[in-house]
Amino acid sequence: MQFLCAPESLAEGQSRGFLLGGIKLLAVRKDGHVYAYVNRCPHKGVPLEWQADEFLDSSRSLIQCARHGALFLIDSGECVTGPCEGESLSALDCREDASGIWLALPD
Repeated sequence: MQFLCAPESLAEGQSRGFLLGGIKLLAVRKDGHVYAYVNRCPHKGVPLEWQADEFLDSSRSLIQCARHGALFLIDSGECVTGPCEGESLSALDCREDASGIWLALPD
């Protein structure tokens, strides 16, 4: 597991982008849990954010691809509307303790 950030660096309802081990990632805190994904839309392989650390739709309840408008569930990464409906973001194994948020990067 690799250190991502301090727990207080990702507030409830917030999304943030990271570069870790050469991989662009995004993390979102929802209902006290942290979810992490590779920052790549399954439709065209492009990054999701429209500006730094902005991955959520206007309701802040879904991850949104800025390029295609696809919407993804925060807790599973599944696309629920858009050109990649039924596909999913690549989830990363994530855990949190008092000292930080930790990720297992893909091989």
